[in-house]
Amino acid sequence: MGQLRNEIVAIMKILPFLVFALVNFVGLYFGGRFTTEGVQSEWYAELDKAPWTPPGWVFGAAWTLVMVGYSWFQAGIWRGTEAGSRGLWIAAFALSWALNVLWNPVFFGWHGLGLGLVVLLLLQGTISWMAFQSHGVGSTGLWRWAMLPYWLWLWVAISLNAWAFFQTK
Repeated sequence: MGQLRNEIVAIMKILPFLVFALVNFVGLYFGGRFTTEGVQSEWYAELDKAPWTPPGWVFGAAWTLVMVGYSWFQAGIWRGTEAGSRGLWIAAFALSWALNVLWNPVFFGWHGLGLGLVVLLLLQGTISWMAFQSHGVGSTGLWRWAMLPYWLWLWVAISLNAWAFFQTK
């Protein structure tokens, strides 16, 4: 009986991470579906891109790392927050998820360089708020640092989007 209890406890510890990872990667899937032709499109090929635009494979690798870290961060928030106090965190997570998915059709589908920049700035604001607010949650732990790749990658994305936007002006 003790072995079964230990296995259940282990599963319950990793379950929040797995749930957040699933939701985050579903978001990446939807975002990818909404990019239409995306980076293969004629519009994107002709877009004046920043000189520091990484090769295409970097985006997939970066988003994978970002979402794994973000899922770890969210699991830390979940474990460190009382059940009755999770509503604001879930709302912030849902907002970040929606903004992340929304950017793809705005930028690639509608060619909305300015609106895409606004979406990224709102996403960065949400992520920054969450990172700042996490210092009042639970015990200290490495999970707080798991948000850093997302925060840094969004600055890269903002700089790339801003470059394209201001080059068209």
